[in-house]
Amino acid sequence: MGLHMPRGTLVVCLLIVGALALLPLLESRYLIDLATEIMVYALFALSLNVIIGFSGNVSFGHAAYFAIGGYVNAILLTTYGWPLWLSFPAAVVLSALAAAFVAYFCTRLTDIYFAMLTLAFSMLVWAIAFKWRSVTGGDDGFVGVAVPAFIDSRVPFFYFTLVIVTGSIALLWTICHSAFGQALVAVRENLTRAGFIGVNTRMMRGLAFVVAGTFAGVAGAIFAMYNRGVYTESAFWTESAQVLIMTLLGGMYSFFGPAIGAAVLYILERFANEYTQYWPTVLGVILLVIVLVLPEGLVGLARRLGARLVRRSGA
Repeated sequence: MGLHMPRGTLVVCLLIVGALALLPLLESRYLIDLATEIMVYALFALSLNVIIGFSGNVSFGHAAYFAIGGYVNAILLTTYGWPLWLSFPAAVVLSALAAAFVAYFCTRLTDIYFAMLTLAFSMLVWAIAFKWRSVTGGDDGFVGVAVPAFIDSRVPFFYFTLVIVTGSIALLWTICHSAFGQALVAVRENLTRAGFIGVNTRMMRGLAFVVAGTFAGVAGAIFAMYNRGVYTESAFWTESAQVLIMTLLGGMYSFFGPAIGAAVLYILERFANEYTQYWPTVLGVILLVIVLVLPEGLVGLARRLGARLVRRSGA
């Protein structure tokens, strides 16, 4: 792996960013809102994939850092009147510190024990948000977030989200395709062998956890301002499950796979909730398809179909 993105991938990324930049010209509030939400969840899913796809662990509590970023940014903006240029970085830093604290304990374990401990810490964050009503609003949520005037309308906030998410994804790409990312893949493929060749496997898994928590905090801080509020559901295990399904649906062994999964799942959820009452059923079917038919996700399916077409054209 190198730090230079393949030309084809770079062209597709530039086309997507360009199309998003032109989207407000359509003057569709629905499309602008949908694209904003998809960008946030794409970043959220990509952050989780640092843990799953690169370091080979499963986290059932990734929503905790999403919620911490959202709550901290909202509280600092609204309760304490901090400017965005201070509240946003503070929210991200606290998300990273929370991830580092959890990683210290979780990286002592592997497999299901690691996953269950991440869930336990996530539920602890949910319990604090639920019970600390004077600060977080409890089950009523923290509402009325004071969004800065320069992004206090739909289109400016869309462009703000586009810039932050694009920059975050570019930084994530650099991290995951650096020597650090290569070491993570070595840990994922064979933890014992990586340790034998001198890789500090626990430290690498911990750093992956911190990177993932940091970018989840970025997504949460944006989403709190977009919703003008933060709710305890953001830290609940169902939110972690949703982003995990996004990651698996897109393909956890592809860098951009989780972003694709986030877009597909979010659009499916929107349409299912608008036209039917059976979204849980649809989600169950999606899970079955992932497990039984698409273990490598949509990106894996596209690669298999592409390889099949190449073989047929060469025959």
